[in-house]
Amino acid sequence: MGWARKILRVNLTQGTCTPEPLNMQWADEYLGSRGLASKYLISEIDPKVDPLSPDNKMIMSTGPLTGTMASTGGRYTIVTKGPLTGAIACSNSGGFFGAEMKFAGWDMIIFEGKSPKPVYLYVENDRAELRDASGLWGKSCWETEETIKKQHQDPQIRVSSIGRAGENQVLYACVVNDLHRAAGRSGVGAVMGSKNLKAVALRGTKGVGGIKDFKGFMAATTAAKKVLADNAVTGEGLPKYGTQVLMNVINEMGSLPTRNHKDVQFEDAAKISAEAMHEKRASDGKSQLVTNAACFGCTIACGRISEIDKGHFTVVNKPEYWGASGGLEYEAAWALGAANGVGDIEALQYANLLCNEQGMDPISFGATVGAVMELYEMGVLTNEQIGVDAPFGSAEALARITEMTALGEGFGVEIGQGSKRLCEKYGHPELSMTVKGQEFPAYDARGIQGMGLTYATSNRGACHLRSYTVASEVLGIPVKTDPLVTEGKPELVKAFQDATAIFDSAGICVFTSFAWTLADVQPQLQAACDGDWSMEKLNLVGERIWNMERQFNTAAGFTRKDDDLPPRLKTEPAQTGPAKGLVSGIDKMIPEYYQIRGWTPEGVVTEETVARLGL
Repeated sequence: MGWARKILRVNLTQGTCTPEPLNMQWADEYLGSRGLASKYLISEIDPKVDPLSPDNKMIMSTGPLTGTMASTGGRYTIVTKGPLTGAIACSNSGGFFGAEMKFAGWDMIIFEGKSPKPVYLYVENDRAELRDASGLWGKSCWETEETIKKQHQDPQIRVSSIGRAGENQVLYACVVNDLHRAAGRSGVGAVMGSKNLKAVALRGTKGVGGIKDFKGFMAATTAAKKVLADNAVTGEGLPKYGTQVLMNVINEMGSLPTRNHKDVQFEDAAKISAEAMHEKRASDGKSQLVTNAACFGCTIACGRISEIDKGHFTVVNKPEYWGASGGLEYEAAWALGAANGVGDIEALQYANLLCNEQGMDPISFGATVGAVMELYEMGVLTNEQIGVDAPFGSAEALARITEMTALGEGFGVEIGQGSKRLCEKYGHPELSMTVKGQEFPAYDARGIQGMGLTYATSNRGACHLRSYTVASEVLGIPVKTDPLVTEGKPELVKAFQDATAIFDSAGICVFTSFAWTLADVQPQLQAACDGDWSMEKLNLVGERIWNMERQFNTAAGFTRKDDDLPPRLKTEPAQTGPAKGLVSGIDKMIPEYYQIRGWTPEGVVTEETVARLGL
């Protein structure tokens, strides 16, 4: 079966929780999680709705492989209209929350309206009710999770919540589950806060049943797990070093955006790398990395658990941050570090802890700080305005700005609006390294050309996880392509985008795609789910999902001009490394990409494509 075949509709305005059957025709057409939830959202809201108004909806959704024996089957997504971008937002998270939703018997939860007072949703199998959260409002994600578990006297409850950032409408606020896993991008936490919804707490004891072909499914998942174990990235690199394995690699390639993308290599990259997390500190003889960690059902275990130096200036008088907690991932280490020229790994871990604690996307936050530091060095912003001296490389400034933003204090309120709005306010929109208002991740488009096209065309704004061409351009997966050329990249990006839509919709982690192709996923879906899930159908469904999201954005007001990169990446050549002298070839790639997609020269989905995909 794959699906629980049941959704929960929560009307926050009326305070009601109503079960309803899953639309199985849509499940057959859009699979689950990202695809299916997006179909529901797009069918139920006006694309031009204010993302922070009660008329916007927010959907938490699992996929058909969530909660099963499939490796990494712990994923869930939050789909809404994003306040940071105004585009469709689909943010994916691991941990154990998604599996628990499935164990409770629900495929998805749809939140609509706005509660007149703070509430949280409590679900125990078939029972669902809204409870008063007045006593939780103002608490961090960590405090909220601990309090809910104590109130229910059940340590096995799984909690997703917002911190102060979501309450304060930080536009890149995230939703945090299991203390340090997050639906991290596009501001889904701000939408949750706008609805006065503090948390969702789940307890499920039903398990997952109804697999169509159990023996076939076990055989398929066993074979797929062996592929992961035998692969150098998923079987060795990620377990040992996590995503941070990329820091030195990307830096050596000359593709590590540094100091707000002014540079493409960071002289202190080694100090904030995976290898540095393993090194023993001179201060206490301990390494920052305590252990690795895995989400539900994961056989990779790329998560990091770290312990900060107790004598570091950021925490010397703050014992609440001395314990082991979620450690630095590559994107966070880059955004908090290289993007700002900060090479103090302990300061990065402190900022990362605050992002987890109060529910902020470290990518958008760190990249926004990079813009602030450049404006400071230009003399546009001053110490008096910011509240601290903020030159590139200042760990002290990073720490203080993180505190202000997480708690909604002083200049932190402006930083919480993201770099696009901040740079426009202070007269330098060109310094915002964003697409559709969302900040870039940790790959420079001059040194990895495919990622530039990925950023420009991503339906949720600049994002690496919608088409991770780094796999091909850097790691040679599934085939090696030259990162410095534009030829062939439109085809590559489209293929990655469509395939990633299937990985996301199935309820599995996109990191499996370092080793798996769709051919590894297909037998698992075919055995688990009713109906035909051939390779041909999966390719069609992936393309259908991508085009549906594109249609929503077009209706929301996005045009050809929004599929572009900041002037810096198109006019300022890389100064060092293998990409020296290169700029992004985005202007060359976009027309070809549109043609391959079956869109007009203005980037609109054609009637022929609509008919072919059954949209």
